Amino acid sequence: MLGPVLLAAARSDSIRRLVSAAPVTRPMVDRFVAGEQLDQCLQSVGSLADRGLEITVDHLGEDITERAEAVRNRDAYLALTEELAAAGLGARAEMSVKLSAFGQALPDGHDLAYANVLPVVEAAAAAGTTVTLDMEDHTTVDSTLAILGELRKRFPATGAVVQSYLFRTEEDCHALAGEGSRVRLVKGAYKEPAEVAFQDKREVDKAYVRCLKVLMAGKGYPMVGSHDPRMVAIAQDLAARYGRKQDEYEFQMLYGIRAAEQTRLVAQGHRMRVYVPYGTDWYGYFMRRLAERPANLAFFLRSLVSKR
Repeated sequence: MLGPVLLAAARSDSIRRLVSAAPVTRPMVDRFVAGEQLDQCLQSVGSLADRGLEITVDHLGEDITERAEAVRNRDAYLALTEELAAAGLGARAEMSVKLSAFGQALPDGHDLAYANVLPVVEAAAAAGTTVTLDMEDHTTVDSTLAILGELRKRFPATGAVVQSYLFRTEEDCHALAGEGSRVRLVKGAYKEPAEVAFQDKREVDKAYVRCLKVLMAGKGYPMVGSHDPRMVAIAQDLAARYGRKQDEYEFQMLYGIRAAEQTRLVAQGHRMRVYVPYGTDWYGYFMRRLAERPANLAFFLRSLVSKR
């Protein structure tokens, strides 16, 4: 019941101020966010790589309101790319970007976001890595997929994310599952209206499996973004059904969630990529993590009201 409320709160400035000021917030944020500064993030990335895990790094920031913020976010990713290359992590760590952080929602936002993300994708390719375009709410899907199409003309390894709770996603999977594509399938973490998205968890799960079948049967590279043990098992079964080797798809999970399962999958020979966010603009990401996991929410709320 509280999930939709938290998703709405993720874009509330007043609630942002309240949560940010709470003493209990910082330890909870540290569980899901690998520091506010780049050097802190790189320490976590190196530690994960040493454990045999692969990584995708997200510099947190979204829904910006000024063009200068888009430039700052672009420059943060360029600095990240340089550091990954210098540390020799290009082969293990890619990057995830939200186009709203590059100005997608501003006037002329589609062109602005493309202009800002292009040098990041160019720099990533030069560093031996790549970029995946995160998907945001349903109003951004067409623009994001159009930018993906333009980027893949020169950088075919550029990846995209699709969300199974949107009605359109199964059709999008058919369009995206071509030769050389990289597609991360997730269930979805934004508050979406009933006109465009499944509201019932069981329907979202069924849609996830339908989409996963399309991607596994296709010619691209599926990236299974799920912490759900049932979906992990289904993905393994589908991979075997369609004759995929373990290096022809991968699992992805969030930093700070199900670390033991991540290690278990690596031990089984699977490719396992951890989504590692960092930066000062952690609020929206943090609230979506609380909305997804009732146990985290219960702990946070108890701590928030505790007088100890």
